[in-house]
Amino acid sequence: MRTGVARNGAAERGARTPGIQDDAAQRGPAPWLQVSTFVLALAGLGVSIYLTIAHFTETALAGCSESGLVNCTKVTTSPQSYVFGIPVAVLGLAFYVFAVAIMSPWAWRAARREVHLLRIASLVVGIGFVLYLIYAELFIIGSICLYCTSVHAITFVLFVLTMFAAAAWGIKPGAAWKLRYARKLRLAPAAD
Repeated sequence: MRTGVARNGAAERGARTPGIQDDAAQRGPAPWLQVSTFVLALAGLGVSIYLTIAHFTETALAGCSESGLVNCTKVTTSPQSYVFGIPVAVLGLAFYVFAVAIMSPWAWRAARREVHLLRIASLVVGIGFVLYLIYAELFIIGSICLYCTSVHAITFVLFVLTMFAAAAWGIKPGAAWKLRYARKLRLAPAAD
């Protein structure tokens, strides 16, 4: 009696149904992450547009008090609301115009490594700037702006999700996983 060999020769022919190849690494991060980062970037863009319009029209921000700890007017008209002579609202608008493009599902699926590196680099710069702005609000100005805080929170969540995606799926969808596991297989000691 032979063990491990099928009587009808099925082992020699292979499987009857071809394997379905749905390599998730080829598509990049999970669809929920692609869509959620895109929606967050759109929300950040919306708030940034509103802050930029309010800056140039010098109107009070809706729903913000003009006294106390939460004082949007004090924050948006402070000397810290300009960096190198450029309004922070305009810098935020430029950041989120770029973020909408780089966080789109199409950009997440890009085959070029540079796209993914730009996404990470922009969010590292963005979170660094957010930390400076939070410091300025709390310790220099002495007030916070609810709209600014919402942009800070969105930037933080985008940063966390992007770093999670880079850690879980690699920097370049597709090739990163194949290379990583191919190296592991080559480096693994042979089992005797």
